[in-house]
Amino acid sequence: MPELPREAEEYLTWLAVEKGRSRNTLVAYRRDLVAYFRYCAEQGTEALTASAADLERYLVERQSVGTSAASRARLTTTVRGFYRFAVSEGWLEVDPTLDVRAPKIPQRLPKALDESQVAMLLDSVSGDGPDDLRDRALLELLYGTGARISELVGLSLGDLSRDDGLLRVFGKGAKERLVPLSGPAHAALTRYLGPGGRPELVPVRWKRRSDAEAVFLNSRGGRLSRQGAWAVVERRAQRVGLGEVTSPHVLRHSCASHMLAHGADIRVVQELLGHVSIATTQIYTRLSRDHLRDAYERSHPRAG
Repeated sequence: MPELPREAEEYLTWLAVEKGRSRNTLVAYRRDLVAYFRYCAEQGTEALTASAADLERYLVERQSVGTSAASRARLTTTVRGFYRFAVSEGWLEVDPTLDVRAPKIPQRLPKALDESQVAMLLDSVSGDGPDDLRDRALLELLYGTGARISELVGLSLGDLSRDDGLLRVFGKGAKERLVPLSGPAHAALTRYLGPGGRPELVPVRWKRRSDAEAVFLNSRGGRLSRQGAWAVVERRAQRVGLGEVTSPHVLRHSCASHMLAHGADIRVVQELLGHVSIATTQIYTRLSRDHLRDAYERSHPRAG
């Protein structure tokens, strides 16, 4: 990836150190800044002296080549953040993006499996091999806790408090929260950590010292990566015909929507999922209402 000017590098460093942004977020921000700076150079404009009109023209150009509204909104956020940082550092006197509005993102309902589909997926992982025990524990935790896949693969043994039935997870911005373990998730995790499970995946010699504390290990004895965990979910879902509709995030959505459908308080679900804003969690209440109406229209004799 092309190099960025010093000011942009300092901005990314500030995001990492002061704001605790994740590696994936920083990669996306870097990609956005590289594309924006390249555009400015092609237009014969210095990014630090660009105007609101320059950014607006860039957003129009991005839209013309099919860039989604969500990607354009993130790009706007990235560039705005850079200019605000430039003002705070004294490189600019005025933020040129103050009046630039981010594209509106259409609100999309998250996908969710129904409860019978989740049960079919979980019950399909029934082997006794170490990979089977790991996969069952991973799937049970994804659905039972609503945690993000990155949070689960980042779990270390010290984050487990099985006597209390709790997990300590680190979410976006390295924010820590405690999430409860369901009975099936607790049982699956206990079995995976016992004889025949995780101990069978432990290598003769650890490649990285930090891997020794990882809860979820791959077949080579290293910490299971986010991509590896995605592959586990996709492989298991394909075996029961749910490959087209299932992902780690779908299991997170399913956890939230099923809890709300069974009467959970929205604040509890917000805390469980680690949402900063309750507005994010409220999307699931709409999902639950839609499921309720669908069920009513399918089953009530006078619903039509």
